[in-house]
Amino acid sequence: MRAARLIKMVLLLQSRPSMTAADLAHELEVSERTVGRDVLSLSEAGVPVYADRGRAGGYRLIGGYRTRLTGLGRSEAEALFLSGVPTALREMGLADASSAARLKVSAALLPELRDAATGVAQRFHLDAPAWYQEPEPPALLPAVADAVWDDRRITARYRRKDTEVQRELEPYGLVLKAGVWYLAARVEDTFRVYRIDRFAAVEAAGSHFTRDTEFDLPAFWAERAAEFARSLLREQVVLRLSPLGVGRLPYVTEPAAARAATAEAREAGGPDGEGWLTVTLAVESAEVAYSQLLALGPEGEVLAPPGLRERFAAAARRTAALYA
Repeated sequence: MRAARLIKMVLLLQSRPSMTAADLAHELEVSERTVGRDVLSLSEAGVPVYADRGRAGGYRLIGGYRTRLTGLGRSEAEALFLSGVPTALREMGLADASSAARLKVSAALLPELRDAATGVAQRFHLDAPAWYQEPEPPALLPAVADAVWDDRRITARYRRKDTEVQRELEPYGLVLKAGVWYLAARVEDTFRVYRIDRFAAVEAAGSHFTRDTEFDLPAFWAERAAEFARSLLREQVVLRLSPLGVGRLPYVTEPAAARAATAEAREAGGPDGEGWLTVTLAVESAEVAYSQLLALGPEGEVLAPPGLRERFAAAARRTAALYA
C-alpha cells in the first residue's frame, strides 16, 4: 500500500512543475504529515525531491528526473479506454485503476502535452443515465465486471417476476443503456441478456472459459435491442397525422415503428387532400399508446381501435372544458 503511494507521488510530481503538501495530501488521501514522511523516504531512496520553502513553496523533482515506473498494467490499460466514462468506471470499481493509468500517461508525455487530458475532459463528457432519474449502480456490478475482465464463469441467482432462478453463466460483456447495466452471457451455447440489478447473488464458479472469438458485443447488443423493441409492439393503432404530426411521431413513440408506419403509408397512397397522412402504427399496448400519442395534441387523430379513440375524445372534451 505504501509502496504504491510512493510511486503515485513520484508520478504526480513528474507530471507537474510543483505541488504543495496540501495538494499531495488531497491526491493521495493522506495527511500532510504523511506526505512529509513519504518525501523523506523518497529522498533516502535516491529520488531527487526538492522542498521549496515559504508561502508559495511545495515539492518538485529536480535534475530532469524521470521515473521508469510508467508501464501500464492490464487493468490500467483497460480502464484507460473507458476513461471518458467516469461514472461507468466508478460503478465497475475501476476508478483507481483509471486514475493510475492517466497519471502514467501524463508522466510519459512531454511537458507541453500534459494538459491534453484536462483539455479533453473540458470539451467532451458522456452522461449515460436518462433524464429525471437518479442512477443507483447495482451492488453486484463490480463482482460481475471482475468476472467479465477475467473470463471467469459465475453462478448467479436471477430474479424473474416472483421467482428466482440459478444459472451458471459465462459473462462476455457489459452494456450500459440509459443508466441501466446489462450483462451479455453465454448459457449452454446460447447468448442471453440479463439486467444486473435483478441479480440476487453472484459467485465465482472457479473456472475460466474460452471466449468465442467471433462474438461481437456491439453487433450482438444492436441485434438484441432491435428484437426487444419489436417484441414489445404487439398491438396496432390507426392514426391520421398532420404534416407536423408526421414529423413529431418518431419523438413520441418507438422511432423505428414510426418511420416504418409513415413509409408504408406514403407508399400506399400518401397524404389526403388536406395533407394529412393515415398510418397504421405498431404499439406496445393501447394504454401505452394513449400516454404517448397525447403528446401529438391536435396534430394527430386516433381512428382505431374505437375504445382508444373514445379515450382521446373524452380527453379532448375535458381539455376544452378547462380552457373554455
